[in-house]
Formats: sequence, structure tokens, C-alpha cells
Amino acid sequence: MAGRGASVTQATTILDAARPLDVLADFPAIPEGWAYLDTAATSQKPQAVVDAITRGYAETYATVHRGVYQRSADMTLAYEAARRRVARFINGAEEEIVFVRGATEAINLVAHSWAGTQLKAGDRILLSALEHHSNIVPWQMVAERVGAAIDVVPLTDDHRIDLDAMAAMLTPAHKLVALAHVSNVLGSVLDARRATELAHGVGAKILIDGCQSVPRLAVDVADIGCDFYVFSGHKLYGPTGIGVLWGRADLLDAMPPYQGGGSMIDRVTFARTTYAPAPTRFEAGTPHIVGALGLHAAIDYVEAIGLDRIHAHETALVSRTREALGALNSVRLFGPADSAGIVSFAVEGVHPHDVGTILDEAKVAIRAGHHCAQPLMEVLGVEATARASFGVYNGPQDVDALVKGIERVSRIFG
Repeated sequence: MAGRGASVTQATTILDAARPLDVLADFPAIPEGWAYLDTAATSQKPQAVVDAITRGYAETYATVHRGVYQRSADMTLAYEAARRRVARFINGAEEEIVFVRGATEAINLVAHSWAGTQLKAGDRILLSALEHHSNIVPWQMVAERVGAAIDVVPLTDDHRIDLDAMAAMLTPAHKLVALAHVSNVLGSVLDARRATELAHGVGAKILIDGCQSVPRLAVDVADIGCDFYVFSGHKLYGPTGIGVLWGRADLLDAMPPYQGGGSMIDRVTFARTTYAPAPTRFEAGTPHIVGALGLHAAIDYVEAIGLDRIHAHETALVSRTREALGALNSVRLFGPADSAGIVSFAVEGVHPHDVGTILDEAKVAIRAGHHCAQPLMEVLGVEATARASFGVYNGPQDVDALVKGIERVSRIFG
């Protein structure tokens, strides 16, 4: 059944699982003839999400957790309903869901509150060569502060995190592992359950960056067994400024506050302050109230379509793209053949920024640059790549427009 607020287009799509996705009409910001292929950076928003945000500001807005008047109480119920919706989405518990500004803040929260108090000189942190800067820099900061060291898992020949190498590298000195579930550059998918088992095998905690996984893969944190899982709303067809930290209840309960202020307290005196239990302890200040409502609507939207269908749809687009670009002698492809929703490539002799500019003239929007993954660029032996990333609104016509644009690039610079 379609989620509340689902459009006619969306509902029709759901009824016939054999058909390709046809939900472009749900996205008002995508004009006809524009191929938006930058979903890995941020997704476009369906009308159901826009409507939820509009209602939140225009009809039902009030503060949460503070007011005794009815509208405040109603908004508090809606805000907490969003927390429960997120918990169901990833199979966690309500008290394990912390609302943050995005995955970057979620990682910094764990780095500051957990790692900053648990790690000591001589401890080690394990990352991979394909991590986003937001899953590198916070760990460098805490490692420098406490005297810990960072190790880096290499990639396999087809650009996946090498879990066999990880198994050989792990030692009891490793206290934390932090890995991307899906690479934002390569689309390679981590076997998160095996990675978790390896980390736990030496007594390490593991954080999984799920920014690129939750929009296209069913995520079950209980099945994975990880300790922390993070993602951002804006890559999940939701608004910016809202994200999620899921943490095991026992870990969150033992972690000190990340920030101080209103809402996260139990009692304040000038002599001593006591703090609220998790997750409230980590949500200082007035939250992004309407952002949570938008995230709720976004989760309803993708689950109404079906994550399995979304993944299959994007897989077909990736396959079509890689086959077409692979036939061009001037194009070098990166990442595994079964990458999840993302195709990174380089055109011989052409800077990716020039590729992006020429494609933009043809109404094809891609990302060009290092994608906040400069260490990975060093591994790939390039300064930057061009990246096409897909969403539910894309179709074969977008792939064809991309390929036609790349052929034009080759002619111009050939």
C-alpha cells in the first residue's frame, strides 16, 4: 500500500512491480528534458515531502517538548512519530535514534562523545581507502587529541573494501572501525555484516556510514550487528539539515553529552547539571522539527515504492551506463560492475570539470571533482572523476543523454 501522501503516479507504480519505475511526475523540481544525475550529492524531493514540509510550517508549526498548549503537544507527537518511523526503517529501537543535522554531525558526535572518552594513546582506528572526508577527518582529530593511530584498509582490484586484508590487519589494539556501506564515488557495496564480525572479533566497535545505502538498500542494523549507523536525510529524498545517528542503547547510555543547552538536561543548577537519558541527551537546543516531518514523509515514499525495486531499477541504469560508456575508447570506468546507483568515469585528456560543463550545456547534470574523497583519488591515480549517480526519477533517456553528451565531449577534445 502506498504511504500517506503518495501520489497517483507513485501508487500506480507500486501496483505493477513488473514495470520500470515511472515516478518522474512526483518531482516538481525536475523540468522536462533535464537529466539530473547527481543524486549521490543530494536527491531531488518528491511532492509528498514538499507537502509535508509545507504543512509543517504553514499549518501545524509549533515548538516541541516544551509547550503545554495543544498545537505544541501535537507537533511533539508528530516529531516523535518521525523518530519511531526511522527506527522501523532500519530495524532499531526508538531510544536508539538520535536526530542530528546530517551524517557528518553524527560521525562527529561519536568521535567526540564515544571515541574521545574511550580511546587512549596506543589505540588504533581502522578506516578504508574509499571513505568520504566526513568519515576520515573526525577520526584524525580525535586520534591526534588522544594519541591514537589510524590504519587504512586497501581496496580489491575491482575497487571494493578488501575485507580479507582487513581481517589480516585487525589487532586487539584496534578499538574502532568506520566504513562506508556504499562508496559515494565507486558505488561499491560493503558486506557490512562480515565487516562487523571482523571488528567484533578483536573487540572493536564499528560505525557504518549509510548515506549512500539507505536510499537504495534495505538496512537492518540488528542483522548487521554494528554499533553505530549514520545517514543523512537529504540523500534519502528528504530535506537538508536532518540526519540520524543510530547507536546501540547501551553505548548511547554510557556516552557523555556532545553539546550542552536546552532540552538535553534533567536539572540545571550553578553547582551541578544532570542530563536527560539518550537520545534526548544528544539533542541540545530546538531541533529541526519540520525536517523530521520531511524525513518521515521521505521514508514513507521510498518504502511505498519498495527498496528492492529501487535497487533493481538503479542497477539496470548502472548496467546500461557502464555498457555504453565502456564501448567508448576515450572513457575509463571506475568501480565494480555491480556498483549501487553510481558510475564514476574519466574521459581521456579532458578534465572532469570540462566534462561537467559541456554536459550541463546539454541539460545533463553530473558531479565532477574529488567528491570529498581525495585519498581515494590518489588510489585511483587521478585528481578527479566525473560521476553520474541515479535516483528513482531517472530512466533510460537520462543514460542516453549522458552517453550522447560524452560522445560530444570526445569529439570536441578529440
